[in-house]
Amino acid sequence: MRKAAFVTITLIGAIFFVGVIYAGGARAADAPSTSVSSLTRAELEAQMKEKAKQLDAINQQLDSTKTNLNSTKQQRITLQQQIATLNNNIKTLNLGIQADSIKTQQLQLEIQNLNFDIQDISDSIGTKKSGIESILKEFQRNDAKNGNLLALFLKSGSLADGVMEAQTLQDLQSQLSTDIENLKGLHDQYNSKLQDSSSKKGEIVVHQANLQDKKAIVQDQTLERQTVLTTTKNQESIYQQQLTQLQKLQQSIASDIEALDSVLRLKIDPSTLPPIVPGVLLVPVQGDTRSDMTQGYGSTDFAKNGYQGHWHNGIDLAASIGTPILAAEDGVVAATGNEDLYCYKGAYGKFIAINHNDALTTLYGHLSRQLVSKGDIVKRGQVIGYSGQTGYATGPHLHFTVYAQATFYMGVSKTCGPLPHGGDLNPIGYLF
Repeated sequence: MRKAAFVTITLIGAIFFVGVIYAGGARAADAPSTSVSSLTRAELEAQMKEKAKQLDAINQQLDSTKTNLNSTKQQRITLQQQIATLNNNIKTLNLGIQADSIKTQQLQLEIQNLNFDIQDISDSIGTKKSGIESILKEFQRNDAKNGNLLALFLKSGSLADGVMEAQTLQDLQSQLSTDIENLKGLHDQYNSKLQDSSSKKGEIVVHQANLQDKKAIVQDQTLERQTVLTTTKNQESIYQQQLTQLQKLQQSIASDIEALDSVLRLKIDPSTLPPIVPGVLLVPVQGDTRSDMTQGYGSTDFAKNGYQGHWHNGIDLAASIGTPILAAEDGVVAATGNEDLYCYKGAYGKFIAINHNDALTTLYGHLSRQLVSKGDIVKRGQVIGYSGQTGYATGPHLHFTVYAQATFYMGVSKTCGPLPHGGDLNPIGYLF
């Protein structure tokens, strides 16, 4: 009798607990926009398929622009090529804006589809709770009528009737246990759907931010295109004169950087560094692999011809303009800057440097936009900026350098204002 009463009280408490969470969870499922919420499930699924097709078409166009990045560096630089690159950048950004807009709409549809699932689960929870309450009431009626098991047999007309009633109680208890377990499963599904909905709402915020940032980058690229046309008067001869002067400046800056960094490389203490293991650092361009590297580290073929110091202090990763750039690890922003304010197209352009807790410092160069400032705390995988073509870059990409943190510092150069310096390391082993 005591055991039966204890089980009953415990189960009532469990149902009360589930009911409280269920009521709170229902409030967490915010409804999407009216236009989306008015759609049927079939209409939602049809629209989600259509959005997926639209995204696939745009992503194919974006992929085609990315395949041209590696070959760009091998081409002779001309005014028309420069204008074509800027036009391609603007086209790529506008495709990205369309993709972010469509992805936002797709996520809204998916949220509404989740709301349908949440409502179905809510209805099932309500039905299951009602069934459990009925079983509990039946237990209570039997307790009030028969008392303990001995009393049940004494009150029965025969031993067979007593056994049958006892079996009925046992069946009720078994059903109660099954229903409680099913209710728990439904509740887990409910919470999972709510988490999915919350995650998708967070993605919408990210895509909306990307969309606005890309619009700003389009304005920058449009202005740069107009500046190039204005300063050259759309004449190849004038452009080539400017290019010759720029290349001399680029060579001088590259020589200054390598002169200092080569000394700092000798000061690296390997014992202070983390082991060279893939994954120590996150690849800063989402989805990129080693095959997407357009220039390696060290004395590369391009560096031998393109840099006076004949040394590339990082790696280049293919990234069409406006691609989100991610922090490679938790850390604190050590510096940000825009070298184009001091030596236009001469160095890293817009850059970010981050000090990490593992004695490494990472540098992200040629950005089109920066989202963090010096002193900001960043997390691994956080979007810190967008790829671009600022500084000494013949096409949009990300320049990524890894320094031994103990050697890193910002120093004033002879030709290009404050520049990041340090003993550089090969990033490849920490990434892939």
